[in-house]
Amino acid sequence: MKGRTWIALLGFIVLCFAAASLGGYWTSLSQPGWYDRIAKPSWTPPSWLFGPVWTALYLAMAVAAWLVWRRGGWAEQRRPLTLFLVQLVLNTAWSGLFFGLRSPGLAMVEIVLLWLAILLTLLAFLRVERVAGWLFVPYLLWVTFAAALNFAVWRLNR
Repeated sequence: MKGRTWIALLGFIVLCFAAASLGGYWTSLSQPGWYDRIAKPSWTPPSWLFGPVWTALYLAMAVAAWLVWRRGGWAEQRRPLTLFLVQLVLNTAWSGLFFGLRSPGLAMVEIVLLWLAILLTLLAFLRVERVAGWLFVPYLLWVTFAAALNFAVWRLNR
């Protein structure tokens, strides 16, 4: 692989993990123990699971975006890569709404938009590079589960 290609891959990885770090920062703004104290459904995963799952998902997102970028860069893949950026912003914003503002209701509205953005990105990526689209499937499934969990938390704490 050429040096520019490796740099682009690294750039997508840095971008995704920068978004993850910002989301983590907003999560840390939550009152200490707020999430531990609110009512949650019995099927809530243990807290330790979220870190490894999100790490794998952010890495898959980065590789998917890079695979699409390799098919002509921003000039030829503006639409799918813009959708990628939109879903990444929405992904990051969810943490700010749910944890930073401690607003599961507002986060519920936002996660529906996030889910739609992920689906649109997945479909756009599939048209360009099938592997890139398939790399988004676990992410869509996890956010589907996260939306159900968000809804349950919102309902239990109204």
